Amino acid sequence: MRRFDFTGGTAVVTGAAGGIGAALADGLARRGSALVLVDRDAERLDAVAGEIRATGTPVETHVVDLADATATAAVAERIRDRHPRIRLLVNNAGVALGGRFDEVTLDEFSWVVDVNFRAVVQLTHMLLPALKAEPGAHLVTISSLFGLIAPPGQAAYSASKFAVRGFTEALRHELVADGIGVTCVHPGGIRTRIVRDARLGSGVDRAEFEAGRQRFERLLTIAPATAAEVILRGVARRRGRVLVGWSAKLPDLLARIAPAGHGRLLAAAGSRAADRPPTTVERPRTSA
Repeated sequence: MRRFDFTGGTAVVTGAAGGIGAALADGLARRGSALVLVDRDAERLDAVAGEIRATGTPVETHVVDLADATATAAVAERIRDRHPRIRLLVNNAGVALGGRFDEVTLDEFSWVVDVNFRAVVQLTHMLLPALKAEPGAHLVTISSLFGLIAPPGQAAYSASKFAVRGFTEALRHELVADGIGVTCVHPGGIRTRIVRDARLGSGVDRAEFEAGRQRFERLLTIAPATAAEVILRGVARRRGRVLVGWSAKLPDLLARIAPAGHGRLLAAAGSRAADRPPTTVERPRTSA
């Protein structure tokens, strides 16, 4: 399969109001893509779109809560009607929920699965005809470090991200005959708002959760712009799998070496890292 050509194509990005999604939108604009940006936060989405429009890039926005299947279907239909040919679909939107399985309700668990997995499946299914209509199209799903390992307190999030991983790997094999590239991305410690914006399970002690959140946030050292550049380089090369940062690559390696015993090693390493002063990775490499 030839390298992906960003120039002149339409790229749809969900979760585009901040973090990796906003950085991907910026990187795609610089590579010459026209943008369709989707998010539930209208104010922040407008700000991202406004900055990109100022560069002369065509940008269309859609505000939707992907937890709502009916609203998601309506947005996908509008996008498909307006853009019968889509070159790139990036399913990036995601949410998090704090708490062990016995500390969250089934409704809370289902909310995570709805946004992180059901919406990915739904949007991909509805927009797949537009991808098939565009020669050289590509599909990207954003899984997670927790689509490689499943730590305690992340049952809902890990379940959704492992599901994204399996779904994407199956599509990679199914869509090769259609000439559509497929990439599953596993970001490590990216400095986004997802931990800060995570919902708290109904049975979780708030003080305990807050202490854990602060420790975890110290491990988020990779700038979204850096992550976006790694992802877009992977898309350009039609990589089937992209791991962002050693915080994803090392756990992946340990999970392969010790499928059932890597948890204790990672927990010890994470505790030591959280006790160290945070470091920052700001400067992305040159664009692909």
